[in-house]
Amino acid sequence: MVAPASADSALGTRIRELSRAHVFTSWSAQQEIDPVPIAGGKGAWFWDHDGRRFLDLTSQLVNVNLGYQHPRLTAAVQEAAGRITTVAPSFAEQSRAEAAAAVAGLAPEGLDKVFFTNGGAEANENAVRMARLHTGRSKVLASYRSYHGATAGAIALTGEPRRWGSEPSVPGVVHFWGPYLYRSEFWATTPEEESERALTHLRHTLAAEGPQHVAAIILEPVVGSNGILVPPPGYLEGVRALCDEHGILLILDEVMSGFGRTGAWFAAEHWGVRPDLISFAKGVNSGYVPLGGVVISAEVAATFDHTPYPGGLTYSGHALATASAVAAIGIMQDEGTIEHAAALGEQTLGPQLRALAERHEVVGDVRGLGVFWALELVADRTTREPLPADRMKAVQQACVARGVWPLVMGNRVHVVPPCVITHEEAAQAVALLDEALAEAGR
Repeated sequence: MVAPASADSALGTRIRELSRAHVFTSWSAQQEIDPVPIAGGKGAWFWDHDGRRFLDLTSQLVNVNLGYQHPRLTAAVQEAAGRITTVAPSFAEQSRAEAAAAVAGLAPEGLDKVFFTNGGAEANENAVRMARLHTGRSKVLASYRSYHGATAGAIALTGEPRRWGSEPSVPGVVHFWGPYLYRSEFWATTPEEESERALTHLRHTLAAEGPQHVAAIILEPVVGSNGILVPPPGYLEGVRALCDEHGILLILDEVMSGFGRTGAWFAAEHWGVRPDLISFAKGVNSGYVPLGGVVISAEVAATFDHTPYPGGLTYSGHALATASAVAAIGIMQDEGTIEHAAALGEQTLGPQLRALAERHEVVGDVRGLGVFWALELVADRTTREPLPADRMKAVQQACVARGVWPLVMGNRVHVVPPCVITHEEAAQAVALLDEALAEAGR
């Protein structure tokens, strides 16, 4: 366990007061929140200014894959700042070139070019723009259970309720239902049925929209914010086949699932699916400096060999951000982070989280890969009625009181710690979650 720096409650109070007075917080009713001022962190732990420390099951926003304050990663940012701080996209620059080569080297064969952005939403915006220009088509299909970002185009792609406040939005997006066996839209009873029926639904949606008008289908290979939904066997392969049949591009949003989160560099590796475009961000550099991007297939990239790409960002491939990506990828390779994340899922998180379902009636479903897991909590296992908000809050408070910080999304607890959490720390976190579920159950 990491000891926090000396507590300074007065500083914590000042930060809280300044934040409440001047910081406009995303996705929040401003007068109904009271954010905890964070003083520091190390590895899988963070602490506040009162000296309280927490084992982090959130990775902040599922992005601190290498944990807090990795010395080699922070040193890389410092070294880059000493060399040069910013270079316009029209110039070539060392860390930008090395980061692009490193990311492309991890992608499936034939995806060799990288367009850098400042985050995941911009990555998805540009992936869709590329798909539309490459195909000459306008429509894009996206799942209802998805989140692709909050910029104008990305929130239009998003299927879940966070898009409602931005509607009417960018035209041309059509939503469909993806697989989710626990709450199947297709009356399926097995993973195989769910996969087959979800693909039939997608085929029917394509037919209704006219596949000749569809530029791309965008998917999170493992759905993140909407439930850590691991696709059933054959689903991603079936979507790839549908795209190939109709000349549609497949965009995989790996913003959350990429760079170790599922125990692979990219989640699509689990199913051997090659997309045409990959959007990424978050784990590529553990969020130490804002960075995202699109990995582009040779076929799509060739569209812009002699025709200018009509898009760009002042900070595309920012020198400090790309330097941190080069360092982060090197760290993951040298320290076996991907293999460690896979082992955590197989040996510790998976078995121990599933054991919670045997001890607590409130746990309706457990699912995940690597360090990407969700417990779906229900008031009744037979009806699968979601656990109400007041009881979810009780679970969250019980966790915090025990020194573990959960990521609560709707009626789910997402267990998404840094990929560097140890097996012992992961077991400790699950044990504390076990206690919190027991207390909230009472």
